[in-house]
Amino acid sequence: MASVIPSKYMSTSPDFPVHFHGWLRIDKDGRCERFTGNQIEPPGTDLSTGVQSKDVVISLKSNVFVRVYIPKNTVHTNYKLPTLIYYHGGGFLVESAASIVYHRMLSLITAECHVVAVSVNYRLAPEHLIPIPYEDSWEAIRWVATHGNGNGPESWLNDHADLQNVFFAGDSAGANIAHNMGIRVGMDPVNDIKLKGVILIHPFLGGNDPIGREGQDEKHRQHKEFMDAMWKLANPSGVVSDDPLFNPGLDPRISSFGCCKILVCVGEKDKLRSRGLNYKKVMERSGWKGKIEVMESEREGHVFFLSNASSATACILRTRICTFINPIRSKA
Repeated sequence: MASVIPSKYMSTSPDFPVHFHGWLRIDKDGRCERFTGNQIEPPGTDLSTGVQSKDVVISLKSNVFVRVYIPKNTVHTNYKLPTLIYYHGGGFLVESAASIVYHRMLSLITAECHVVAVSVNYRLAPEHLIPIPYEDSWEAIRWVATHGNGNGPESWLNDHADLQNVFFAGDSAGANIAHNMGIRVGMDPVNDIKLKGVILIHPFLGGNDPIGREGQDEKHRQHKEFMDAMWKLANPSGVVSDDPLFNPGLDPRISSFGCCKILVCVGEKDKLRSRGLNYKKVMERSGWKGKIEVMESEREGHVFFLSNASSATACILRTRICTFINPIRSKA
């Protein structure tokens, strides 16, 4: 792997056989040290939005938890809201549902879209290799479904979550997960949940053959090699970049996608933009009967909204997500 990745992205040494610069390194004893995504925000009441949140462990065996969000002044009401199940990004290697950037983002989305949000803290590679992140994500969906009759373990979901109006969303690797969960729901429907739509923000997708900008200039070629190496680190037993989990065009199950609408968000300067645009073509050719929409953020790079949530383009992006989830309320 190291031999094909430019040294600006990755290096090796006797003490650190794997070193992804700026991301993580693995020492010779197998211990993983992460350099990003470590800044944590505890749950509670967000001062800027009034959104309330709490962490709930959904599996004592794996210690996987979700962070549940409800809008301001919701806790003492009894009306139901659309339910958003969200998967964070980070290349399957870094970040968490408790990361400060994701906590702030989910607080804003919860307030602006007026939803109940469930942010999933799936386990990370390389300690927990694929398919574990997908299995944790699927377990979270099934846990949410236990609240369908109002007798689940979490009162906020019992009281406020409309499970007949569910959306999956994620950014980067989380968008990859949201896509694959959409297929899985289509193949294996979950009782008490109706999936209405899926939102893929700057999706982390790939394939052995370069497409679009990936084959046009050296920076994009090197970036593709780096993304492929990250995928291989998270999924060393897969079929490299043409694994159907990573290359949706090779997934024979894709036409069974479990909802009727998808929103794909791309950034004009994101080096994964070509993959996001190609995803629309893949879905339209697949035999899937739904509708797919694309939104492009001008002059913006990969997951820009995490570092600059108050920018005009980040606000426009969140507004588009809100309209996708609840078009009637957005027009009101």
